[in-house]
Amino acid sequence: MKKAGACDLKTCFLCQFSIPEWIAAVSDHKQHLLFKKNETIFQEGSPVQGIYFLYEGRVKVHKQWGTDKDLIVRFAQKGDILGHRGLGSGDRLYTVSATALEDTTVCYTDLAFFEASLKVNPSLALKLMQFYADELQEAERKMRNLVHMEVKARLADALLDISRQQQDPHFTISRQDLASFAGTTYETTYRNLQEFIQEKLIAVEGRAITILNEKKLRKYIV
Repeated sequence: MKKAGACDLKTCFLCQFSIPEWIAAVSDHKQHLLFKKNETIFQEGSPVQGIYFLYEGRVKVHKQWGTDKDLIVRFAQKGDILGHRGLGSGDRLYTVSATALEDTTVCYTDLAFFEASLKVNPSLALKLMQFYADELQEAERKMRNLVHMEVKARLADALLDISRQQQDPHFTISRQDLASFAGTTYETTYRNLQEFIQEKLIAVEGRAITILNEKKLRKYIV
């Protein structure tokens, strides 16, 4: 991790929902940091020092699942907030990890300034509450799917979810990350992808996946 260039003070979650009069304070308190591909931004279980906002790049947010597995909670996109799950009133520890999937730039502010920002900016506080609510609904949906869905259905759902997030039927993801996002194993993911290829639902070249027939793929999760 190293310091990057200047922030445009428009892109990230904090800047988008702060009042104009607060932006100068944001500029004084934010750091612009660069993380290389596969570098850890913060680690599950470590003390919360501050909040991160994704300025450029892609990040996976993941949680330890059992002794030797990870479950990917979400893929963060440009402008998203990271580290907010550690804002509880008890021990302030990060409950998930965040890892850069490519060279990534984040904006960082310490916890005290972020909490001050919430007090000063009602729109920011409201947007964070809505973000929490949306994230909770998505987490509940994923947990329900893990219990009730067949693996093939979960994999179809994961592919469609990634496509929706990136707003593109063509995307790149490692098989291990796809398995962790769908809550299954590498081997099972590989086998089911081959079946989707044979059914002409997707095309695969290396890490690149293209959804060819969203309608038929979606039938697996109905």
